Amino acid sequence: MPSPPAILARMTEDLSRYDSIRAVLWRGDRLRLLDQRRLPFVEDYIDCTTPDDVATAIRDLVVRGAPAIGIAAAWGVVLAGQRGRDALADALPRLRAARPTAVNLMWALDRMQGAIADSPDVQALVREAQAIQDEDLAANRRMGALGATLLGERVGVMTHCNTGSLATAGYGTALGVIRAGVAAGRIERVYAGETRPWLQGARLTMWELVRDGIPATLVADSAAAHLMKTGAVQWVVVGADRIAANGDTANKIGTYQLAIAARHHGVKFMVVAPSSTVDMATPSGEAIEIELRDPGELLTYSGQRTVVDGAVAWNPVFDVTPAGLIDAIVTERGIIEHPDAARMRTLFT
Repeated sequence: MPSPPAILARMTEDLSRYDSIRAVLWRGDRLRLLDQRRLPFVEDYIDCTTPDDVATAIRDLVVRGAPAIGIAAAWGVVLAGQRGRDALADALPRLRAARPTAVNLMWALDRMQGAIADSPDVQALVREAQAIQDEDLAANRRMGALGATLLGERVGVMTHCNTGSLATAGYGTALGVIRAGVAAGRIERVYAGETRPWLQGARLTMWELVRDGIPATLVADSAAAHLMKTGAVQWVVVGADRIAANGDTANKIGTYQLAIAARHHGVKFMVVAPSSTVDMATPSGEAIEIELRDPGELLTYSGQRTVVDGAVAWNPVFDVTPAGLIDAIVTERGIIEHPDAARMRTLFT
């Protein structure tokens, strides 16, 4: 089996091919975000010049993906710092409130708050935000190499939602493992679930995969179990928005049912996320707050209502996969196979 350094060497050769997308760009006096609501047909950037602009962009899904949300929020603190101490005091709680489930947001803001305490200098805040972004990119490349060692040879992989460069500083978490696996010649085919109701898999993951020249097939979310039954998939590889101390993992709605189907069909299940997504203060998935969004997201498509007037909808956007259904959690610190509280403590305390 190739070692992580060997796979990392292969990845390095292919970075120009598989690592060209940047969704979060600092421009000195503004934060430029690739508007992911308009992909794949329109590649449009919006400029955030105030921390409130950043909070709105996070809340409205201009920027999404747990690591990218944290990075954007860090730059939002820099924008506040450029306006003075009072602006910083106002910005931090507003940024924290933008999305409740992804722990990376809170983690990044805690780091920025520490930087504020250490130095009032705006340049210190710039350095801290840039460090958060640079560390995420390095972690993604490391996780890609580690996760690829688990895959086996000539495998089919299924993924859910979008965990690529659009959701991170670059390269991606679960999609980083897929990129590394393709670069190492270990993956033959990738299947992406559409990921209702925002279609992140259909609109965003397929855009990244096609752009990279990676053979990929889109499937309806409801086709996943049938796909596994055919034997076309040996691994499900997903990201995470929060990993509890016992290994329970919150991710995009629909992940839990994939894990159940994978276990039934003998398909391995891998979670890939940076250590900033691990929340050892949350004992289990039962304590993770699940964000509920506007039911109207389920009742309409492209602004047009698709459901009869008077119908109601329930719209949780995350679910929790129990640790017992996860074969491996991959972070930049290492791999935890068959995660439980004891194994999590070994790596994260």
